[in-house]
Amino acid sequence: MTNDLAATVCDRIVAQMSEAVILADPAGRVILWNRGAEVLFGHPAAEAMGQSLDLIIPEDLRARHWDGYHRAVAAGHTHLGGRAVPTRAVRKDGTTIYVELSFAIVLDEAGSVIGALAVGRDITERYTQDKARRRRLAALEHEVAMRSKHDGSEEASA
Repeated sequence: MTNDLAATVCDRIVAQMSEAVILADPAGRVILWNRGAEVLFGHPAAEAMGQSLDLIIPEDLRARHWDGYHRAVAAGHTHLGGRAVPTRAVRKDGTTIYVELSFAIVLDEAGSVIGALAVGRDITERYTQDKARRRRLAALEHEVAMRSKHDGSEEASA
């Protein structure tokens, strides 16, 4: 496969992926926003291009995000080791969603940072179901503990 053909195939793969694919420059401005990102976050690519990633980062997470972002860009790699992480994001309509994102720092041939890549998918339904299960489990564990305590005090007084 020639370099031109490989580049064309890569472009088409990214464009056609259902997952959100976002590339931001070292300063955190969007330089690639695929169709999956449009669907997930609600912003058309033309609107997202050149914008800060704050476009999708909830305000209360921004300081932590930018601290990690700048550390990763300076180091030329992330500390996540390829793991996908769940986090919150904001859609264009202002709704908060949960997304699972994997990150990479993209380097050029000379090893200089081109930008930071994020690939993500919506996990809102799964996240909220898991959270509800954890709450139910905690309530059941509390109930069992209270019954055991109550049963134990009855036996001690008998």
